[in-house]
Amino acid sequence: MRTTGLTSRTLTALRARRPYPAVTITLPTHRREPYRAEDTVRLRNLVAEAKHRLEADPDVPREARYDIGEQLDRALADVDLRYALDSLVILAAKGEYEVWTLSRTAPERLVFSDTFLTRNLVAARERTRPYWVLAVAVDRTTLWGGSDGTLQEERAAGFPLMPEPAFNQDVERKERIGDVPGPYDDEGTHTYLRQVDTALDSLLATDPRPLHLVGLAPALSLLEEVGSANKAAVSKVTKGGLTNGPARALADALRPALAEQTARHTERVLERIGQAQGRRAFAAGLEEIWQVGKEGRIELLAVEEHYQRTVRVTGEHLTPVDPEETSPAELGTAVLEDIVDEIIETTLDRGGEVAFVPDDSLDAHERIAAVLRF
Repeated sequence: MRTTGLTSRTLTALRARRPYPAVTITLPTHRREPYRAEDTVRLRNLVAEAKHRLEADPDVPREARYDIGEQLDRALADVDLRYALDSLVILAAKGEYEVWTLSRTAPERLVFSDTFLTRNLVAARERTRPYWVLAVAVDRTTLWGGSDGTLQEERAAGFPLMPEPAFNQDVERKERIGDVPGPYDDEGTHTYLRQVDTALDSLLATDPRPLHLVGLAPALSLLEEVGSANKAAVSKVTKGGLTNGPARALADALRPALAEQTARHTERVLERIGQAQGRRAFAAGLEEIWQVGKEGRIELLAVEEHYQRTVRVTGEHLTPVDPEETSPAELGTAVLEDIVDEIIETTLDRGGEVAFVPDDSLDAHERIAAVLRF
């Protein structure tokens, strides 16, 4: 599954405690040959290592050992590296497994714990800022999930939706007397768009994301007239013929709206940071934000899009290190391969908000800043 499938509910379920061991495998992958062959070998080696650890760990019951081994085999069979992005995450526990492909790199790791290691999923979801696109027409409405400029059609909340076929209409007679309703006047169209509105309301209640509406102006106006869920839309793109895609054409039509939304979002974030500085409820720089994050004081965390940093933790201090100069044994303990991702997950765990802004937006604040609760 891809990052666009990561709902808040899914993440909450994945972060729940499980009987030991909950096995997490993360692996950086490549989108192109010739490196995919190497990825396959490394993945098989990691799965083999996980099975070896299951056999050797005295805290793993015999039944769980066999069950989790089977889950790892099923996960491995599900992986198709022809569609790899920048990293792969496999989660396996007794009776379950998950496979996720992420458009953000992750280190090569194998972790046994009583919870899955989800911070790579959390950070990837937050950084890609997933959104919904509803392509509306009088004969068909489709739902698309987007992130990082890519789109794919989603079958969720009842979408795609189409109107019920009309019956018992003497069209020829109505044409003679001039009583044929247009597509936007027909009561069947009104009923159908009310169904679209209801489905949209259900979708946004269970998985809230920024919503973009695409369609001809009369269709979008009628949807607004018959319902209210569409009022949550951050943009309306008046262009028809895109309910069936293709994804690239739909993405091209959305590009100006997405750029405008990013600009507005950045402006709002910077304004909140400026206000926080004025009332001294503000922090900046990795070490200071790491400390206030652990204390649960962050209301809003602002991070530049591509900011990453590997650090060594010494007492209460962070020392930047070169990832190439650290041993795998140190990762996750003395060395944190991306302290920014750690801060993101801590902020979300404590109920804070995370906002990403374009690179160089936070130059004056060492690329990361926070509005504090107290």
